[in-house]
Amino acid sequence: MKPKTESKTSTRLRKHFLSGLAVGSPVVLTLWLVWSIVMMIDGWVLPLIPKNTISADGILRQVPGIGVLIFLVLTVALGIIAKGFFGRTLVRLGDAIINRVPVVSSIYTSIKQIVETILGQDGPKFQKACLIEYPRKDVWSIAFVSTDAKGEIVNHVAPGGERVLSVFLPTTPNPMSGFLLFVKEQDAQMLDMGIDDAVKLIISAGLVYPQDLESAAR
Repeated sequence: MKPKTESKTSTRLRKHFLSGLAVGSPVVLTLWLVWSIVMMIDGWVLPLIPKNTISADGILRQVPGIGVLIFLVLTVALGIIAKGFFGRTLVRLGDAIINRVPVVSSIYTSIKQIVETILGQDGPKFQKACLIEYPRKDVWSIAFVSTDAKGEIVNHVAPGGERVLSVFLPTTPNPMSGFLLFVKEQDAQMLDMGIDDAVKLIISAGLVYPQDLESAAR
């Protein structure tokens, strides 16, 4: 009987340990990630700031996060300047100069388009989340509708004149990488869930579903 008691105790302790790990790990990992980002930005910003411009004795330089604060202030100031006439003129002038430099212009243009797409409030955004049959028939994957396809792509994909969608098929668990696919509109099943919920579903490998879908399943 004693071995059974020890086995039950061991099982119970293991369950408690896993429960504690499940509760504590997200908190610890989040704090660690935030701290790492703060230290990384501090390491970038503080060496660029002369010591006597922060404080005479360097006390502020020892405060974690002061580099992040300086970075935020400078970034907001840059955004304000860029919105004005003088700032817009400087941006256009800088773009014109960089676009004349071989190789560098291609890299700069690509990075600028990606950043403006991700961060731009008025830029293009994914329209809807949808399901498409990929990588084969009767196997479905979540994708995001970006735009209506145009030009010769439509002529090749749908010579009959059907509407063709440009969709981005993200990978799991990293939705930043994926594939650009062109599908007929009737081959894409639109979803009611929002883009954010679809991204969570992809990152979690199907473990985190939108709450409304969970309640409907019950």
